[in-house]
Amino acid sequence: MLVRGQAKRGYDWWWHSFTGRHAITGEEKAFFIEFFLCNPAYGTDEPIFGQLPENKKEGKRPSYLMVKAGAWGEDAAQLHRFWGWKEIKLHRKAPYGVKADDCYLDELKTRGNISISKEEASAHPEYMCQSGSMSWKLKIDKKVAFNVGYGAGKLFRSLQLFEMFWHAEGMKTMYSGEVIWNGEKYIVTPENCYGYADKNWGKDFTSPWVWISSNNLISMKTGKKLENSVFDIGGGCPKVGPIALKRKLLSAFWYEGKAYEFNFSKFWTFTRTKFDCKETDTQILWHVEQKTWRNRMVTDLSCEKKDMLLVNYEAPNGKKLHNRLWNGGNGKGKIKLYRDGRLLDEILVNNAGCEYGEYDP
Repeated sequence: MLVRGQAKRGYDWWWHSFTGRHAITGEEKAFFIEFFLCNPAYGTDEPIFGQLPENKKEGKRPSYLMVKAGAWGEDAAQLHRFWGWKEIKLHRKAPYGVKADDCYLDELKTRGNISISKEEASAHPEYMCQSGSMSWKLKIDKKVAFNVGYGAGKLFRSLQLFEMFWHAEGMKTMYSGEVIWNGEKYIVTPENCYGYADKNWGKDFTSPWVWISSNNLISMKTGKKLENSVFDIGGGCPKVGPIALKRKLLSAFWYEGKAYEFNFSKFWTFTRTKFDCKETDTQILWHVEQKTWRNRMVTDLSCEKKDMLLVNYEAPNGKKLHNRLWNGGNGKGKIKLYRDGRLLDEILVNNAGCEYGEYDP
């Protein structure tokens, strides 16, 4: 998507998150992998870091491929590796693909390796990451999509009207393979990876920034796991050009094969949203209520801060405004889903991906 205006001020990222199990102990651990591309028009042999003081002084915008990988839990860390645009090989049309050295991603697979020492992370704050090592080799099988649509769809995308676009092509995704995290091997299997994959692109980031999703769901009505279900909620304050659509979220619940969508851009559904996100001393809390003419979804989720990260990005204009963007993969909670005023089910949520952050404009 980094063409025309977004080639000089734009990002395009592909996000993947999933759970693996320790090869010996069976201990569960949640991981993430992201390929983040930024400002190709300024690309050189080397990555350009917008947070370097000399680049800030000269007004240079960031330009690179950043591969972000890491894990959540009590040893949570994000690891970053960068390349200049002349070091990157891209397949810009379907099937999409990106490669730099031994890091690779396409629609069906990904592999890679990142290793950052404590000394290197400390000496380079512009890397915006912690220390550690992670390598991976995974197959990707996207099962259920949430096509956000944004009203006029292709027209909105072609005109680059929204500041931040979102497409969850794999809100339920099956991963298989292995991850080596700080020397420990984890096995990833389709049956219990609780996988997710989406794509974001645009010119800047929303504030507030909200995302929660899970496909590890149990019906309180039957006591059984919902094998063909997943939900996904995202947004905060979308912008169309200079116009801010305050406190808007998009969401979908694929409930045992039937779709319930809450999408403000589909105005004929009369979608209404209320949400409240809080930070306590120990937790991040989400409360979301959404309605259409016939459907209603109430979501309450929490995640322990000790298992989360303050995840780091710099915007294509070189600014880093999100400095308390909480990001986790071990969220828990409940969802109540209604149809025509009748409670269809109350659902227990586990292994939820979750984010919340906002800054004072």
